Amino acid sequence: MLAPDHPSLDNEISVMDLPKITDPRGNLTFIEGNRHVPFDVQRVYYLYDVPSGGMRAGHAHHELQQIIIAVSGSFDLVLDNGFERRVLTCNRPSSGVLIRSLVWRELNNFSSGAVCLVLASKLYDENDYIRDYQTFLRETSKRSSR
Repeated sequence: MLAPDHPSLDNEISVMDLPKITDPRGNLTFIEGNRHVPFDVQRVYYLYDVPSGGMRAGHAHHELQQIIIAVSGSFDLVLDNGFERRVLTCNRPSSGVLIRSLVWRELNNFSSGAVCLVLASKLYDENDYIRDYQTFLRETSKRSSR
């Protein structure tokens, strides 16, 4: 149980069902910015060929929000707001995980052939990244004391 002054991770992440058109020829999922996701998509990238035992991410963002989707295969998404940590298994191409700002994320346990698609609310800006976990904890502690 979190102390009352600590933010719940439920307020900072959410699993989103994306539109899915089922067809015998193959399914189709589409995403429109500001309609299916709560922001205008400014950048799209994907991770693939992650070696067995590999980890990606290991950072947070000051402002950027993301939707993470397993378009093929599966991987685990470890999310942490400085007070609570949760592991989600991503394995459905018609489902995405919305991650708001100031949430630490790590991706690991990639299956063979896994592809992770990321939709981002901002263009790449190195200054928006928090790459040190202790710095991240200081930032989240400041936020909860406001």
